[in-house]
Amino acid sequence: MQSVFTFMKSINQFLWSGPLLFLLMGTHLYFTMKLHFPQKNILKAIRLSVSPSQSKDGKNLSVFATLSTTLAATLGTGNIIGVSTAVALGGPGAIFWCWITGILGMATAYAECFLSVRFRRRGKDGSYQGGPMYVWENGLHHASVGKFYGLLTLIAAFGVGCTTQSNSITQTTTLSFGLNPHIAGFGAAVLAGLVIVGGIRSIGNVCMKIVPFLAVLYTAACVFLLFINREALLPAIKLILTHALMPRAAIGGAAGSSLMITARYGIARGLFTNEAGIGTAAIAAAASETDNPAHQAYVSMTAVFWDTVVMCLVSGLVIVTNAIIHPFSALGVNEAGLTEAAFSYLPLGGNVFLSLCLVAFAITTLIGWSYLGEQAFRYVTKDKGIFIFKVAYIVMIYIGAVLPLHLVWECTDLINALMIVPNVAALFLLQKHLHHRI
Repeated sequence: MQSVFTFMKSINQFLWSGPLLFLLMGTHLYFTMKLHFPQKNILKAIRLSVSPSQSKDGKNLSVFATLSTTLAATLGTGNIIGVSTAVALGGPGAIFWCWITGILGMATAYAECFLSVRFRRRGKDGSYQGGPMYVWENGLHHASVGKFYGLLTLIAAFGVGCTTQSNSITQTTTLSFGLNPHIAGFGAAVLAGLVIVGGIRSIGNVCMKIVPFLAVLYTAACVFLLFINREALLPAIKLILTHALMPRAAIGGAAGSSLMITARYGIARGLFTNEAGIGTAAIAAAASETDNPAHQAYVSMTAVFWDTVVMCLVSGLVIVTNAIIHPFSALGVNEAGLTEAAFSYLPLGGNVFLSLCLVAFAITTLIGWSYLGEQAFRYVTKDKGIFIFKVAYIVMIYIGAVLPLHLVWECTDLINALMIVPNVAALFLLQKHLHHRI
């Protein structure tokens, strides 16, 4: 088993150290220019995402519900712990590259969600079903590739969407509150399971109510910390920009000492956080009630904006301003500890607040990914055995909470890499269908 883990880790290190980063950043740049910078319409996209709408037939989701479900699957540990790791390993400049990845990734998210709505199908129950697997089947007429992508998504749902998230819940609750992992895992399975068994409407309704609240709450806490550290804000911005192109040393004395390392960790964490280019956001986008692919694509594009451009940026600024004002608090901590060190200065139990945010985000990720996994399962099995999937997913929440997951993380990284290739290929092969007119 150790040899398998070592071999998989070496493959992932190669893929995510160069080839996939260049592929995704190249894709982001290409579609940014191909679509004439759709990012410039972000204010219009935000207005579209919050415009009042209700599902016409009760079978599909409003555009805001699709956005909330997408954010449920992406917001969380990547924004909090992932940014901390990027700064620790790549230096302050990694925040700049993470931010640039979010800006450019908005165009790729637009393209994949546009095609998902364009080539989706309506199921027997009246609900829309889509994603890269349907794009390959209906747009490129290669159902075998679609099934391959569906299988990868299903595996990813049980990996990054389920077991790793429940494990992060138990790690947080054990360290912060001394809670038994079995109790925490059972509680997470029950809470998420109550929503999951209710189906798409239940998932959409819960995500609409909880995800925006959590995002605003966490962002507000970051803004408050930036206010406390306000004298270090401009120096932090200058430090980030300087280190982005001329890196010297990472915060905490880690290894971020070259431009390649700084860019690598910033770009990689940005890509992991918003998942633009992997294609999973397109699965949620396809459930939208709207018949206008461009409308939904703009709405889905805002998920990358909120996830990476806003939340990762404020998280990174909190870490750097804290390190400037309290330099000794950043020394000797592990890769994930920079955020915790910064939140320790938040009045009235900042670390408890951060732990609760991590747990809440992990639970919403469990719920959001259950929908993505269910849609992949529907595609692979032709709508058979959905209840079996839901039960298995809920059981895996508990199992993931109590097992060591080093191999699961490596498997998940490899699966994500494999998902990128067919998704990006479909974008280029079907680019003639793309437009940005609402």
